[in-house]
Amino acid sequence: MTRDESAAVMCARIAVHVSRCIPIYDTIAAQKDINLLLGFDFHEYVSITEATPAKGRTFPNFRPDRSTIRPGEGFWVVGFDRNNDVVLTNATRMYDLSHSNFAEHLRSLNAFYSNPIAQAHFDDHCTCIASTAEEMKGRIAYNGDLWARRDFRGQGVPRMIARVTHRLSHAMWAPDFLCALVARWRVDKGLPHYPHHEPGGSILRLVEEDIAEENWLVWITGDELKEEVDHCCKKLFASPSSTAWSDTAICLNP
Repeated sequence: MTRDESAAVMCARIAVHVSRCIPIYDTIAAQKDINLLLGFDFHEYVSITEATPAKGRTFPNFRPDRSTIRPGEGFWVVGFDRNNDVVLTNATRMYDLSHSNFAEHLRSLNAFYSNPIAQAHFDDHCTCIASTAEEMKGRIAYNGDLWARRDFRGQGVPRMIARVTHRLSHAMWAPDFLCALVARWRVDKGLPHYPHHEPGGSILRLVEEDIAEENWLVWITGDELKEEVDHCCKKLFASPSSTAWSDTAICLNP
């Protein structure tokens, strides 16, 4: 069995309750000499990001001291170079909004704090006027905290990470939506892994976090995500060559 096949089999056996870190293989990452590590313990994720000098503070959405992430409701991916230095970070979590919607989750600050009344500064606020956010209900997978070291920027890192997070999100949750909040310049550059975008996703101010941002909402629907992953898996089984396995090492099918 090749290294690519081993990686695919290893990833296919991931259980959502696993809290230890798992190495994963991706062709583009390997070509850039990046070793990817998948984890589920967000205390460990924060310890990694806080020890990365060039990276800003992790958003409270992904910090257990601010927002509870129960087992099976989140994962993170960190990339290391050949010297074992962190070169990229990214995190994804699932919000159960069966009785709410993403717009209200943002406005209430529940997206950022487990208990906004006790944890938020009195000047904290989030405005969301994207109409689609009002329609986002059910299982909402939210992706964020994307960071790449300066020498790895402009090399397709967001697309590489999206390939991993899309397949894992579908395998773990089969969400109704997978979304992110991104700056306008990223939308202008193009985000093919998110086919939809809308302004007014969030006008956010978190005083104690020193966060003041205005972002667009970008998303892919659950049906589109399933179609993307199904297409990947059909390619894998139709052409089980080293190249095919290498390109789809994170193609998981629940």
